[in-house]
Amino acid sequence: MNELEAARQKAATTYNAAADFFDHPANSFWARYGRGTIERLELKPGERVLDVCCGTGASAIPAAEMVGPSGSVVGIDLAENLLELARCKAKQQNLTNLQFRSGDITQLAFETGSFDAVICVFGIFFVPDMTSALIELKRVLRQGGKLAITTWGPRLFEPANTAFWNTVRNFRPDLYKGFNPWDRISEVDDLRSLLAEVGFRDLELVAESGSQPVSSPSDWWAIIMGSGYRGTVEQLTPETREQVQKQNAEFIERTGLASVECNVVYATAIKASA
Repeated sequence: MNELEAARQKAATTYNAAADFFDHPANSFWARYGRGTIERLELKPGERVLDVCCGTGASAIPAAEMVGPSGSVVGIDLAENLLELARCKAKQQNLTNLQFRSGDITQLAFETGSFDAVICVFGIFFVPDMTSALIELKRVLRQGGKLAITTWGPRLFEPANTAFWNTVRNFRPDLYKGFNPWDRISEVDDLRSLLAEVGFRDLELVAESGSQPVSSPSDWWAIIMGSGYRGTVEQLTPETREQVQKQNAEFIERTGLASVECNVVYATAIKASA
């Protein structure tokens, strides 16, 4: 299995598992930053939008609301369990201009220039070769169309993040991760360089500091279970998982932690006309 296929399989497995906690109230950041991405994009009625790595529709749903019945939005993701949740939301909100499909960011099944806007929120960094992925996103974007990339900023979920990984290292040092895939573009200059390398213009990047409430140890565990941490948790035995959860709860209680850092970088760009 090559690096790309391994990354694809890992992402699908992790987020299919995380679907049961993905929309937990403790994970409201998905919806907050998804909508924040769309607000910055300033979509117009009638536009065609592609949302890759769409999850349960945090950005696709507000995009569909903004482009209206005359527009259309397609959301794609590798995790079918997340897509099922997204389809239910779209149906409940009667968004007939929105559809969700299984799809891969590196091999988009759309013709060149198919969309007025392309969105990728918290997804581009899972691809080992982000440059190639951005070239593919650029391909399906029309000339003069808009791209929106949102990624995590530095110190995501600190200080609880460090507590989680230290606990994992105590039981399974082989699973300890000192580097996250989003670390490659968690700073504005790094993401700006990547977009410029692919040839996008009119780059606008904003680093936004934020936080996520943690009202109880169960909130922090819900964040773990409904995010990328789930891939690590799934590799633990039931006994070890229980110990990791217990030690994380003790950390929250001992420190009186009420929130964690939740910083992001928003980027928008234009595909230059020929």
